[in-house]
Amino acid sequence: MSSHLLSVDSLSRDHVDHLLRVAARMEPIAQRRQVTRVLEGAVLGNLFFEASTRTRVSFNAAFCRLGGSVCDTTGFTFSSMAKGESLYDTSRVMSGYCDAIVMRHPDQGSVAEFAAATNVPVINGGDGPGEHPSQALLDLYTIDKEFTRLGKRLAGAHVLLTGDLKYGRTVHSLIKLLSLYAPMRFTLVSPPGLEMPSQVIDRVVSRGHRVEQRDSLAGNFSDLDVIYATRIQKERFTAEMDESFGGLSRDFTVDRAFLDNRCTDSTIVMHPLPRDSRADANDLDTDLNGDPRLAIFRQTDNGIPVRMAIFATLLGVDALIEHDLRPVRWFVPPTLGVDDPAL
Repeated sequence: MSSHLLSVDSLSRDHVDHLLRVAARMEPIAQRRQVTRVLEGAVLGNLFFEASTRTRVSFNAAFCRLGGSVCDTTGFTFSSMAKGESLYDTSRVMSGYCDAIVMRHPDQGSVAEFAAATNVPVINGGDGPGEHPSQALLDLYTIDKEFTRLGKRLAGAHVLLTGDLKYGRTVHSLIKLLSLYAPMRFTLVSPPGLEMPSQVIDRVVSRGHRVEQRDSLAGNFSDLDVIYATRIQKERFTAEMDESFGGLSRDFTVDRAFLDNRCTDSTIVMHPLPRDSRADANDLDTDLNGDPRLAIFRQTDNGIPVRMAIFATLLGVDALIEHDLRPVRWFVPPTLGVDDPAL
């Protein structure tokens, strides 16, 4: 793996497998059973020039659980970029303050431009409609854990990606990452105008995978292993598209009736969050809360060990973790959410 994590394109199958193994070793720390200080003294710069809660806090928590500290910046209003400073200058300045940098930016390619000006590790926390590599890694880690629990294998799996596949950067990264593995089947369901970019599909097909595109969720999905739903990214629409797009119909909603009637007890449901829980949004339905097939909160929990693994690998301490552990001393609840099902 290079000194930065900007795209899943920089990851080989060996790199990914290594990160997942390191993430598994991070589980006791992420689950608050053990403590490590391998990054004591290190400082993370979190530069989020686009709204974020989960990703930003997840990176913060991951770095802190390795013993480091965090400097947070959110929004263009509070940045010198609003005064005309270039990405190059900002990158060099932040490199003098921080040992690693996570950046989210609304413009595709901006994080790579920022990273080109520094030797300090930079992680892409999302660049417009481009990519979100750490999300894809935690999604793959989640799928692998869920499949292990259910006695399934990635080879031959049927994965449904639905929602905004054009502007949803998480699905771009995930499908490319999954394509590194044994051939599987992908069903892509999106409204007209929000289809997966053709260059992404071409890459996946060239690696021996089967891809089918649809414009609705009609039909039987009894062989479906994973549903990955995404919200509509209206903040990335052009003015013309914003006026013409009528929103998702109820036919796009993944809810309990869809799972019960057209899927199986072993179909897992994922979403990169936030899900739009308003009644007219027709996103992933809240009636699935408490259903063991809903993996979205296990998915977000998995972001901590995966992002810890990314930091540990980029900063060269991944081999030191097991020699620097001690038990926690504070109270940790047996389950984190009141609706967390027993598995």
